[in-house]
Amino acid sequence: MYRIGELADLCEVKADTLRFYEKHGLLAPSSRTDSGYRVYTDADAARLRFILRAKAVGFTLSEISELLSIDLDKSNWACADVKGMVDLKLAQVQAKIAELLHFQTSLQSLSNACCGGPRSAEHCSILEALESSTERVRFEHDHGPGSHSEHAHIAATADKSGD
Repeated sequence: MYRIGELADLCEVKADTLRFYEKHGLLAPSSRTDSGYRVYTDADAARLRFILRAKAVGFTLSEISELLSIDLDKSNWACADVKGMVDLKLAQVQAKIAELLHFQTSLQSLSNACCGGPRSAEHCSILEALESSTERVRFEHDHGPGSHSEHAHIAATADKSGD
């Protein structure tokens, strides 16, 4: 039997984390002492480790709740059901990575288009690109007096993502 602080120490989390999981229905103390302290069993510790491992690979609290339900009733679920959840989460992660790579490429283009000099931002290529209703940045080298070494001009490809 563990008190909340003991279980938290055992699993290397804060007691507040256990309270949070309790509040969201993922974990509940097996009982309480006469003085109201939460008391957890080895089964509760195993459940907490399950929650922490699922969280560590990216599952949301809702998804973890569903996984816990399946874990408690394994005989009525197929392995394909669990694999489907993992494959869906994997697809979501891959989509997020693709989105982040797009952000990286776009930000790099904006950065590359700007001279980053000390002059006024009146003709800043980054601001000009962000003020435009299009997405792609095209570079135009302009070495005239008082100009940035590179100006970004926006190509005529509108952003259709709606974001």
